[in-house]
Amino acid sequence: MTVLPGQAAAADDAAAAQHDAAAAPADPLVLAASWLPSAEDGPGPTMTLSTLGLDGYPAARTVLLSCFDGERLHFHTDSRSRKAAELAALPRAAVTLVWPEAARQLVVVGDVAPVTDAEARTAYAARTRYLQVLAWVNDHEAAADTPARRRELWAAFEHERPGADLGPPSTWAGFALTPVRMLLWRGATDAASNRLAYERHPGGRWSQESWPG
Repeated sequence: MTVLPGQAAAADDAAAAQHDAAAAPADPLVLAASWLPSAEDGPGPTMTLSTLGLDGYPAARTVLLSCFDGERLHFHTDSRSRKAAELAALPRAAVTLVWPEAARQLVVVGDVAPVTDAEARTAYAARTRYLQVLAWVNDHEAAADTPARRRELWAAFEHERPGADLGPPSTWAGFALTPVRMLLWRGATDAASNRLAYERHPGGRWSQESWPG
């Protein structure tokens, strides 16, 4: 579809107005929904997941956003991973998503809980074949092996289960983050950037402030 200059400018103006504190929705999940793919769209972009390490230091890594269900951000990992252990010890985390081409950044801080078995299976089924196989063969033993040996293990798995519909391994673990704080940043080329900072209060009410970008 061809977008005319006037249409592009109107879209930019609408997005900017939505990011103005006076015009922004009272519920940041409404605004986040306009940025994030819906649950029906399947896996979304990658995001940085930050947790508190068992040694007390922050820990960060990149994971795939499995879906945004309108209330929570879902992600999945191996139940034997460090992040799974960290979330078991302290079920709180932050995720950061960045869209450089759109000059947008979303930071979500909140409480984390395991997803249901049905939700975990749905997320696994939506993964590419590569990521499905990866969930089966990507363990600490393989990680410490040589590149050639890892390729052999991968080929052996594919030989044993060629083209099969895979179910998730027993180590497949899903989590969902319920936001308590949200920062939505939008850049600009002709004005200072800014952030909309939201905080959830007891009872579910959100407050918001505009912060410097």
